[in-house]
Amino acid sequence: MTAYAFPTGTILGYPRIGRRRELKRAVEAFWAGSIDADELEQRSFELRAATRERLAELGLGRDDSSIPESFSYYDQVLDAAVAVGAVPERFRHLLADDGSVDLATYFTIARGVGDDAPLEMTKWFDSNYHYLVPEVGPDTDFSLHAERILGEFAEARAAGFLTRPVVVGPVTFLLLAKPADGAPEGFRPIDRLADLVPVYVELLEELAEAGAEWVQLDEPALVSESIDEPRDRVIDAIGVAYDALGAAGPRPAIFVAAPYGALDDALPALAATPVEAIGFDLVRGSLPEQLDPATSESLAAKTLVAGVVDGHNIWRGDLAAAFERAEALRALSGAVAVSSSTSLLHVPHDVDDETELDARLVSWLAFADQKVAQLAVLARGLAEGRAAIEEELAAASAALADRSAAPGVRVPTVRERLAALADGDFSRAAYAERVAAQEALALPELPTTTIGSFPQTTDIRRARAGLLNGSLSDDEYRTLMREEIERVVRLQEEIGLDVLVHGEPERNDMVQYFAELLDGFAVTKHGWVQSYGSRCTRPSILWGDVSRPAPMTVEWSTYAQSLTEKPVKGMLTGPVTILAWSFVRDDQPLGDTARQVALALRDEIADLEGAGIRVIQVDEPALRELLPLKRRDQPAYLDWSVGSFRLATGGAASATQVHTHLCYSEFGVVIDAIRNLDADVTSIEAARSRMEVVDDLATSGFDHGIGPGVYDIHSPRVPSAAEVQALLERAVAEIPASRLWVNPDCGLKTRGYAETVASLEHILEATRAVRARLEAPALVE
Repeated sequence: MTAYAFPTGTILGYPRIGRRRELKRAVEAFWAGSIDADELEQRSFELRAATRERLAELGLGRDDSSIPESFSYYDQVLDAAVAVGAVPERFRHLLADDGSVDLATYFTIARGVGDDAPLEMTKWFDSNYHYLVPEVGPDTDFSLHAERILGEFAEARAAGFLTRPVVVGPVTFLLLAKPADGAPEGFRPIDRLADLVPVYVELLEELAEAGAEWVQLDEPALVSESIDEPRDRVIDAIGVAYDALGAAGPRPAIFVAAPYGALDDALPALAATPVEAIGFDLVRGSLPEQLDPATSESLAAKTLVAGVVDGHNIWRGDLAAAFERAEALRALSGAVAVSSSTSLLHVPHDVDDETELDARLVSWLAFADQKVAQLAVLARGLAEGRAAIEEELAAASAALADRSAAPGVRVPTVRERLAALADGDFSRAAYAERVAAQEALALPELPTTTIGSFPQTTDIRRARAGLLNGSLSDDEYRTLMREEIERVVRLQEEIGLDVLVHGEPERNDMVQYFAELLDGFAVTKHGWVQSYGSRCTRPSILWGDVSRPAPMTVEWSTYAQSLTEKPVKGMLTGPVTILAWSFVRDDQPLGDTARQVALALRDEIADLEGAGIRVIQVDEPALRELLPLKRRDQPAYLDWSVGSFRLATGGAASATQVHTHLCYSEFGVVIDAIRNLDADVTSIEAARSRMEVVDDLATSGFDHGIGPGVYDIHSPRVPSAAEVQALLERAVAEIPASRLWVNPDCGLKTRGYAETVASLEHILEATRAVRARLEAPALVE
């Protein structure tokens, strides 16, 4: 094949939702039927064109493959599944005669329809992005359907750009997949690697024919030791896949990107393959200090792409140190390039849009566009020498020094309180004592509840906008929120739920709400990032020491409790999740920051108890998300993450029932940590995975209250009462009914009221049926 030079500076991917969430709005308009597929295609075409032009303006090349073609309508793993023909059998009747997938079918696979459940969803490595889990079985008929990959590359060429197609690599694709329904015991999707690789070979050949010089195959699974597969099998798969792909011809040059950590023991295997370039995440990982001679020799013949600009966080960082890390790779190879450490889909578009942020804070930040500009600077330094970029390096160093010395970054009173903590601050009374004290709640067997939020209606969003723009006074806004809370409480009573919530109408986001009320945080106006599909979040910026100036939730919780005799949960977001779903300061250990947040929440819990709230939920959906990918780093993480939760809840009285909530995780990996949280009740995602988690719970000896979800709220489907009952029966078969709670998978914020009410009614219908069966006297033969 022809040898093509790799660009000196690049990124692994770019935000695809649009600077003002144009893709989100277009996709949701298509779902609502207000635009057709042609209109969605046109708007997406315009978004991709604008992205390429912006990246070229920021310093990436038009004709050197430095711009990645990384667009997706929903999810990059779903894109790969469609491209290789891995469509579950339940959706195959929707395919075209040639096996291709149109947009309507694509979204149906993602979101489900009728009785056909969507693909399962879970977290993408240690990020807050969710991917769709492919389903692969022994009979999955892999075949190439790369119309979109080829079409978007051709679209770029027609506009004068030679871009680099980005595809999830074959090893990661199969390692992230789950066995399809009906797969035999012991089958693993990676068993099909030899059958899948020829489809990737065909893709490379078609890309070469279309004129692609480079292709990027993303293989983050190679850095993760949390994949449920023997490590030696992962290492073997590298050679099987990339020896075959490297031998294909004609083909583009292959760039294997391995973000989110160090390649470690996977590096020798990957270096030994014929791929032309390897990307290293040098923010989260590093190269081994010593390389064996064979690996060193192999790397000398490749382009080494140094991921030195953090794609996972928004700090401007130490640009001089980044340049030094990249320069150090020259000892291994004469061909060195710089890139973002991960795709930039994890960060917002442009900090220059944040005109309402403090100017000093802005000077410390770099969003996606600023990171592209940083990489252009570093690339120039590699090409022309450090002297050519000294001014830019010095400016970044000055911003770093200013940040360190700024007021609020270090607050003595906050640090003194942390230093005074004792072991007793992290523990409550024994669980048995708490269970006895909480009998006063008088809850039935299989108590029902929801996770916290109810649908955020147009009226709620309009009221919040009115408060912000001044068209509503604070008193008028509070009146509207109280009216909504009363409506939600009355609705729950009518449906028959046992433990109620106030619905959280006053909360724009489960983290941002608290960030706006805690010292040490800032919030953005346009800092949107994709969480999954069309769902976007605005992570807050945790820049300084954290404290709570005043109560944050007591007013709303006590008002809701005044409306009913049933218990109403006080709702808080836990310290780990506040960190995980914010852009967190990187100048001190995460555990220190988590404990600062925990102390603020501890104060809030005390105030809720003082106001008469008897059930308090501290959500930790991100507990599994931040688990390090390397086993050696996991014990320390679990120690501080569990400890911060226990610090937040450790002052609660025995009679106060403390709940927590976790979602979209492989819970078996952290089951001991969940137990160590010592919450009285834990609710978890389980519906989309069809209650798989109960096996882990049963074998682990988990002995606290547990609520495996019976309603997948991330799909518009309304589960039937029979479907819910089947899930609940499976849970009852493995978990004593005395400890089992019944609840949705997650909060209901993103759902509409019609589907929410119907689904909750079905949950109550199913619960009553299971209660009746459990109460019925056993038949005596």
